[in-house]
Amino acid sequence: ELGWMESVPYLDRPPSPLEFYREWVSPNKPCIIRNAISHWPALKKWTSAYLREVVGPKVVSVAVTPNGYADAVFQDRFVMPEERQMPFMDFLDIVEKKVTSPNVFYVQKQCSNLTEEFSELVCDVQPDIPWMSEALGKKPDAVNFWLGESAAVTSLHKDHYENLYCVISGEKHFLLHPPSDRPFIPYELYQPATYRVSEDGSFEIVDEKSEEKVPWIPLDPLNPNLEQYPEYAQAKPLQCTVKAGEMLYLPSLWFHHVQQSHGCIAVNYWYDMEYDLKYSYYQLLDCLTKAVNVL
Repeated sequence: ELGWMESVPYLDRPPSPLEFYREWVSPNKPCIIRNAISHWPALKKWTSAYLREVVGPKVVSVAVTPNGYADAVFQDRFVMPEERQMPFMDFLDIVEKKVTSPNVFYVQKQCSNLTEEFSELVCDVQPDIPWMSEALGKKPDAVNFWLGESAAVTSLHKDHYENLYCVISGEKHFLLHPPSDRPFIPYELYQPATYRVSEDGSFEIVDEKSEEKVPWIPLDPLNPNLEQYPEYAQAKPLQCTVKAGEMLYLPSLWFHHVQQSHGCIAVNYWYDMEYDLKYSYYQLLDCLTKAVNVL
């Protein structure tokens, strides 16, 4: 029963730093916080017309895939997207369906791309979340900007970050598993590869031969193959929808699978986790799970 909740609870206001650390970070529990970003100019300003005016001609990194799955298992490979450099206005044309493409486009580069590639927009949000920074005693490692098509899906995975995920427009749909579900979630090692566009416009999968194999989750939690992965039937997923103006606290090491409404815009803050007793517990659980699978 460790880590189990029947649903993701809502808070009607941002908590104090002490309250947030005591009630949510320390017990490693997710929550959705309302009225935490209602003062952000972005909620009203970030229309397509505004984004075109402020960022439009700037060349940015866009993940392009044939199927909407970037950083996911496909054809027995861990396949990463083509990272295409293109003017942001051309990307918006595709999202708004002014230009048609058989491929799926997603601004999802996670190296603090809000501050690195979309610095013109930082003044419309915040460089950090003050009560979170005070609760953890640190600033975020990265602040990321997300915008994409509804076909873009984030495959099931976990991160070593305390994550505050803020939806500016549209909706994000999360499927979550607590770290205690690790024994029921399959991992396998995969050859890393990257999508590359051929001369005829089709995609080919090119192995990254110099890279080590990547441990990843092959299972689709929305349509799990229980014949292949029967242990997953014992897992207890939570599902929640984060709407415009809401913030999801996604604790470190929680597994998450993400879908979105078309053209959804979000900003998230990654704070490095503490490698404390909870992390040691997870590592023990992970090692025991691997040992049992070998037997």
